Amino acid sequence: MTDFDLTLHNGRIVTAEADFIGDIGIVDGAIAAVSAKLPAGRRAIDATGRLVMPGGIDSHCHVEQLSSMGVLCADDWHSASISAAYGGNTTIVPFAAQHRGQSLRQVADAYAASAAEKSVIDYSYHLIVSDPTPDTLNRDLPELIRAGITSFKVFMTYDKLKLDDRQLLDVFAIAAREGALPMVHAENNDVISWIARHLLAAGHKAPKYHAVSHDPIAESEATQRAISLAAVLEVPVLIVHVSTQGGAQAIHAAQTLGAPVYGETCPHYLLLTAEDIDIPGVEGAKFCCSPPPRDPVSQQALWQSLDSGTLALLSSDHAPYRYDESGKLPAGDATTFKQIANGLPGLEVRMPLLFSEGVRSGRLSLQQFVALTSTNHARMYGLHPKKGTLSVGADADIAVWDPEKTVTLRAAGLHDAVGYTPYEGRQVTGWPTTVISRGEVIVDDGVLRAERGRGRFIARGLPAPLQKTREISPRAALLRKIFPAVIEP
Repeated sequence: MTDFDLTLHNGRIVTAEADFIGDIGIVDGAIAAVSAKLPAGRRAIDATGRLVMPGGIDSHCHVEQLSSMGVLCADDWHSASISAAYGGNTTIVPFAAQHRGQSLRQVADAYAASAAEKSVIDYSYHLIVSDPTPDTLNRDLPELIRAGITSFKVFMTYDKLKLDDRQLLDVFAIAAREGALPMVHAENNDVISWIARHLLAAGHKAPKYHAVSHDPIAESEATQRAISLAAVLEVPVLIVHVSTQGGAQAIHAAQTLGAPVYGETCPHYLLLTAEDIDIPGVEGAKFCCSPPPRDPVSQQALWQSLDSGTLALLSSDHAPYRYDESGKLPAGDATTFKQIANGLPGLEVRMPLLFSEGVRSGRLSLQQFVALTSTNHARMYGLHPKKGTLSVGADADIAVWDPEKTVTLRAAGLHDAVGYTPYEGRQVTGWPTTVISRGEVIVDDGVLRAERGRGRFIARGLPAPLQKTREISPRAALLRKIFPAVIEP
């Protein structure tokens, strides 16, 4: 008989593939047994009436990161990981962000050291590539991919971050050669800049004009262009934080043709609209992010895209800037929409919002919920099968949910360091009450039981889109072959 360290009994066990009443036995931080009935371990948790699901994986959040505007996130690895844990997450994957003139290797090493010192849950990180110099492309990016950082993000907007089409092809070629997944922030920078310039010239400076400047066409055009550029080399690509019907349709059209194109969206695009930004003074800055919230038509399209699988991931895009001169409002009440730090906090509430508005409302099944918040993230980014599942041999990363618990969201009740939430006063039903990371109970009925620095770095394997056997065309094969091993200055 196995001597379990911890057992969970009589819970409704829900994974992306299954839904049944049963027990889970844990030994040495891993799941050792899943069965209808198991003997009690050294510690036992009665999960009767509760949902027992894989711990959440938030694969798109910004933690301890300096923006291109020079604004530092309010959350460091410690506060962000605590907030994530309270929201039912057991793994986060934020970004080591390279800025122009920086060594990608040095940025990554410093970021990893900070995470190791502070995070209370397991983690990996993506790279942000904004300066694709020969050193970055020839040495740093390939070496980091081989070390288990098998995804990186590139921007098509923001003057200090964006890559042109030639540079995008360079990094896509590195991804194809080394086995990495490119993530793309797809917005047309020239469209946004042109509209913004004319808005400001006409005296339109309020936060609501942020949404006007980020026209939906800027997203749909850039999404189509990113898909087309990836198709030159037939490399898989993930379009992040999709906010528009046009963006979702472009992804769906590519998928219909068999292209390896994937999409992600976020709770604020499902639940907020541009009207939330249109409030007096600069209060609307609390709702400014890029892309911005859109309209009910786009919301409906995104819900349908989650249900159909066109969009495979629901991430928070947690971008935590305080509502003051250190964050969202660098010029105080005189801050224009172009000066506002872009981003919303949402790490802790990502899963409760989707559970309440998706599962409880009947838009999504429980199994879809698990896939969208955990399993698909693990597969997409090379964490599966250690993460994102409740199978034997997997890490014992588990969230026990009370599906009837009602919580009114208040900034004062959350655990990030931001000081506000765009969901202030919103009521959600369904909340994680016990969170287990590698067999250790780290949140128990509202009490944190995790030490600073207990989280472990996860070196990631090949992302699932690259594991699929895919025959590429002779044209793409030739282009990959002639791509130089060394890129000249």
